[in-house]
Amino acid sequence: MKELVVPTQKNPGARVTEKPPSTYVVGRKGAVSLVAACVRGEGAGPVALIESLQAGFPFSELETLRDLLDLPMDRLAAHLSISRATLHRRKTAGRLDSGESDRVLRFARLLGLALTTMESLEAARGWLATPQIGLGGAAPLVFAETEVGAREVEDLLTRIEFSVYA
Repeated sequence: MKELVVPTQKNPGARVTEKPPSTYVVGRKGAVSLVAACVRGEGAGPVALIESLQAGFPFSELETLRDLLDLPMDRLAAHLSISRATLHRRKTAGRLDSGESDRVLRFARLLGLALTTMESLEAARGWLATPQIGLGGAAPLVFAETEVGAREVEDLLTRIEFSVYA
Protein backbone atom coordinates (compact mmCIF):
# COMPACT_ATOMS: atom_id res chain seq x y z
CA MET A 1 0.00 0.00 0.00
CA LYS A 2 1.19 3.49 -0.72
CA GLU A 3 0.83 6.65 1.30
CA LEU A 4 -1.85 9.15 0.42
CA VAL A 5 -1.83 12.80 1.42
CA VAL A 6 -5.15 13.75 3.02
CA PRO A 7 -5.23 17.49 3.66
CA THR A 8 -7.25 18.77 6.60
CA GLN A 9 -7.53 22.20 8.17
CA LYS A 10 -5.48 21.24 11.21
CA ASN A 11 -2.90 19.14 9.40
CA PRO A 12 -2.48 20.08 5.71
CA GLY A 13 0.21 17.43 5.14
CA ALA A 14 -1.45 14.50 6.93
CA ARG A 15 -0.47 11.12 5.52
CA VAL A 16 -2.35 7.87 5.74
CA THR A 17 -1.76 4.48 4.21
CA GLU A 18 -3.90 4.28 1.11
CA LYS A 19 -6.82 1.88 1.30
CA PRO A 20 -9.42 1.20 -1.36
CA PRO A 21 -11.67 4.30 -1.55
CA SER A 22 -14.61 2.35 -0.17
CA THR A 23 -12.90 1.68 3.15
CA TYR A 24 -12.46 5.17 4.51
CA VAL A 25 -13.96 8.60 4.45
CA VAL A 26 -12.17 11.85 4.99
CA GLY A 27 -13.45 13.74 7.99
CA ARG A 28 -12.24 16.78 9.81
CA LYS A 29 -9.38 14.85 11.38
CA GLY A 30 -8.17 13.05 8.27
CA ALA A 31 -8.93 9.50 7.18
CA VAL A 32 -11.27 7.68 9.55
CA SER A 33 -13.29 4.52 9.41
CA LEU A 34 -16.78 4.51 7.95
CA VAL A 35 -18.14 3.28 11.29
CA ALA A 36 -16.50 6.09 13.27
CA ALA A 37 -17.67 8.66 10.72
CA CYS A 38 -21.22 7.31 10.87
CA VAL A 39 -21.25 7.54 14.65
CA ARG A 40 -20.08 11.16 14.40
CA GLY A 41 -22.79 11.96 11.85
CA GLU A 42 -20.28 12.40 9.05
CA GLY A 43 -19.50 10.08 6.24
CA ALA A 44 -19.58 9.18 2.63
CA GLY A 45 -22.51 9.91 0.37
CA PRO A 46 -25.05 7.20 -0.35
CA VAL A 47 -23.40 5.99 -3.56
CA ALA A 48 -19.99 5.50 -1.92
CA LEU A 49 -21.63 3.92 1.11
CA ILE A 50 -23.56 1.43 -1.01
CA GLU A 51 -20.37 0.56 -2.91
CA SER A 52 -18.59 -0.02 0.41
CA LEU A 53 -21.40 -2.23 1.66
CA GLN A 54 -21.45 -4.26 -1.54
CA ALA A 55 -17.68 -4.77 -1.38
CA GLY A 56 -17.88 -5.66 2.32
CA PHE A 57 -16.25 -3.63 5.07
CA PRO A 58 -12.73 -4.41 6.24
CA PHE A 59 -12.71 -6.43 9.47
CA SER A 60 -11.25 -3.35 11.19
CA GLU A 61 -14.67 -1.65 10.92
CA LEU A 62 -16.13 -4.36 13.16
CA GLU A 63 -13.27 -3.81 15.61
CA THR A 64 -13.96 -0.06 15.56
CA LEU A 65 -17.63 -0.69 16.36
CA ARG A 66 -16.61 -3.05 19.18
CA ASP A 67 -14.36 -0.36 20.65
CA LEU A 68 -17.02 2.34 20.35
CA LEU A 69 -19.72 0.16 21.95
CA ASP A 70 -17.23 -1.18 24.51
CA LEU A 71 -18.54 -4.72 24.07
CA PRO A 72 -16.65 -8.00 23.94
CA MET A 73 -16.29 -9.19 20.34
CA ASP A 74 -18.23 -12.41 20.94
CA ARG A 75 -21.21 -10.49 22.35
CA LEU A 76 -21.19 -7.97 19.48
CA ALA A 77 -20.90 -10.79 16.94
CA ALA A 78 -23.96 -12.46 18.49
CA HIS A 79 -25.95 -9.21 18.14
CA LEU A 80 -24.85 -9.05 14.50
CA SER A 81 -25.75 -12.72 13.87
CA ILE A 82 -22.15 -13.67 13.13
CA SER A 83 -21.17 -17.10 14.44
CA ARG A 84 -17.83 -17.69 16.16
CA ALA A 85 -16.55 -19.75 13.19
CA THR A 86 -17.62 -17.09 10.68
CA LEU A 87 -16.05 -14.39 12.84
CA HIS A 88 -12.75 -16.28 12.76
CA ARG A 89 -12.95 -16.70 8.96
CA ARG A 90 -13.73 -13.01 8.46
CA LYS A 91 -10.84 -11.99 10.71
CA THR A 92 -8.47 -14.22 8.72
CA ALA A 93 -9.81 -12.93 5.39
CA GLY A 94 -9.76 -9.34 6.66
CA ARG A 95 -13.19 -8.52 5.24
CA LEU A 96 -16.87 -8.87 6.15
CA ASP A 97 -19.52 -9.83 3.61
CA SER A 98 -22.13 -7.31 2.49
CA GLY A 99 -24.85 -8.49 4.89
CA GLU A 100 -22.52 -8.36 7.87
CA SER A 101 -21.29 -4.93 6.78
CA ASP A 102 -24.88 -3.69 6.58
CA ARG A 103 -25.54 -4.86 10.15
CA VAL A 104 -22.33 -3.20 11.37
CA LEU A 105 -23.46 0.04 9.74
CA ARG A 106 -26.92 -0.34 11.32
CA PHE A 107 -25.40 -0.54 14.81
CA ALA A 108 -23.03 2.38 14.08
CA ARG A 109 -25.98 4.48 12.91
CA LEU A 110 -27.90 3.67 16.10
CA LEU A 111 -24.90 4.47 18.28
CA GLY A 112 -24.57 7.81 16.50
CA LEU A 113 -28.24 8.62 17.08
CA ALA A 114 -28.00 7.53 20.73
CA LEU A 115 -24.89 9.69 21.12
CA THR A 116 -26.72 12.71 19.71
CA THR A 117 -29.72 12.10 21.96
CA MET A 118 -27.86 11.19 25.16
CA GLU A 119 -25.01 13.68 24.57
CA SER A 120 -22.17 11.42 25.76
CA LEU A 121 -20.70 8.16 24.56
CA GLU A 122 -20.96 6.58 28.00
CA ALA A 123 -24.65 7.53 28.32
CA ALA A 124 -25.35 6.28 24.78
CA ARG A 125 -23.67 2.93 25.52
CA GLY A 126 -25.63 2.58 28.74
CA TRP A 127 -28.94 3.42 27.08
CA LEU A 128 -28.36 0.93 24.25
CA ALA A 129 -27.63 -1.87 26.75
CA THR A 130 -30.51 -1.13 29.15
CA PRO A 131 -34.01 -2.58 28.69
CA GLN A 132 -36.42 0.14 27.56
CA ILE A 133 -40.15 0.30 28.28
CA GLY A 134 -40.74 1.79 24.82
CA LEU A 135 -39.30 -1.40 23.30
CA GLY A 136 -41.41 -3.78 25.36
CA GLY A 137 -38.68 -4.21 27.96
CA ALA A 138 -35.98 -5.21 25.45
CA ALA A 139 -32.54 -3.64 25.32
CA PRO A 140 -32.06 -1.56 22.14
CA LEU A 141 -29.01 -3.62 21.08
CA VAL A 142 -31.13 -6.77 21.19
CA PHE A 143 -34.09 -5.10 19.48
CA ALA A 144 -31.81 -3.79 16.72
CA GLU A 145 -30.76 -7.27 15.64
CA THR A 146 -33.36 -6.89 12.87
CA GLU A 147 -33.90 -3.91 10.58
CA VAL A 148 -37.50 -3.55 11.81
CA GLY A 149 -36.27 -3.47 15.40
CA ALA A 150 -33.57 -0.95 14.53
CA ARG A 151 -36.20 1.36 13.06
CA GLU A 152 -38.18 1.10 16.31
CA VAL A 153 -35.04 2.01 18.27
CA GLU A 154 -34.49 5.00 15.95
CA ASP A 155 -38.11 6.05 16.44
CA LEU A 156 -37.79 5.81 20.23
CA LEU A 157 -34.56 7.84 20.23
CA THR A 158 -36.21 10.48 18.06
CA ARG A 159 -39.18 10.67 20.45
CA ILE A 160 -36.80 11.04 23.39
CA GLU A 161 -34.80 13.72 21.57
CA PHE A 162 -37.89 15.79 20.85
CA SER A 163 -39.79 14.92 24.06
CA VAL A 164 -42.65 13.24 22.23
CA TYR A 165 -44.51 10.75 24.38
CA ALA A 166 -46.55 8.12 22.63
